[in-house]
Amino acid sequence: MTYDITFARRRPGRTLLETLEDRAAEYDPDAEPVPMRLTTAQRTAWERILQRVTAEIGPVTSQEYLYSLTLWRDGPAGHLQLDYAGESADIEIPYRYPGKAALPIAAEAYRVAHIVEEATGLEGFDGQTEQPTAIGDIKTAAAKLGGISRWAQDNLT
Repeated sequence: MTYDITFARRRPGRTLLETLEDRAAEYDPDAEPVPMRLTTAQRTAWERILQRVTAEIGPVTSQEYLYSLTLWRDGPAGHLQLDYAGESADIEIPYRYPGKAALPIAAEAYRVAHIVEEATGLEGFDGQTEQPTAIGDIKTAAAKLGGISRWAQDNLT
């Protein structure tokens, strides 16, 4: 279970939330996943993401898989993972940052989110705060992450 920020390209005539709802309704868990086929522009966007995150936030590790490109960031703020597949992306943060310890990693995740949005044209949506990342409040995101992390530590360990 992770704290997730999801990215999508808004469909014509739809809001970002409607686009994400449409995508969820179309998802078939029994269907065979389609291997990723990035365009030159999408690969270039990925390279920009890697360069900017490294320059503006710090070192990353990345790997290409059959279904996505993945970036891991392990730094002083904590750990996050970005998976990118051209027309979609997701940031995942593990629930291991209770209380105020969540603020640095939430801030870093939102910085990465803004880089992804600028590099790809995708729009980010924080499902826990129910707001687009472009207008979302980092302190609210940190409070959600920190609260669930605290609950998980108190009840699941």
